[in-house]
Amino acid sequence: MPENDSLENTMAVVDDFTRERDWEQFHTVKNLMSSISIEASELNETLQWSNPNLEDVVSNAELLAKIADETADVMVYCLRLCSILKLDPIRIMDEKIEKNRKKYPVERVKGSSKKYTSYL
Repeated sequence: MPENDSLENTMAVVDDFTRERDWEQFHTVKNLMSSISIEASELNETLQWSNPNLEDVVSNAELLAKIADETADVMVYCLRLCSILKLDPIRIMDEKIEKNRKKYPVERVKGSSKKYTSYL
């Protein structure tokens, strides 16, 4: 990866891309949140009506490329939302992981997919 590949650089590239096209006017909080949801649905659509295992997905170059494209779309919109709201994506993810550590203590949840409300 080039040395300038960083989250900060990527956010600047996304912001520049948006600004160059005069799309900032469309990037309201509501529109970006809607776009994240729409793109997440398109990500789900890549596996609609199938349930491949991990090996099947990684060995299917076409499917993996579609998943990568839709995942990128979700992440770009998330980064754009962070940019306009002045949220640091690394900081908010770190904070959320800390909250989840408390909500899902290893000794209570290891090997279980139950929601935290089931053991409160």
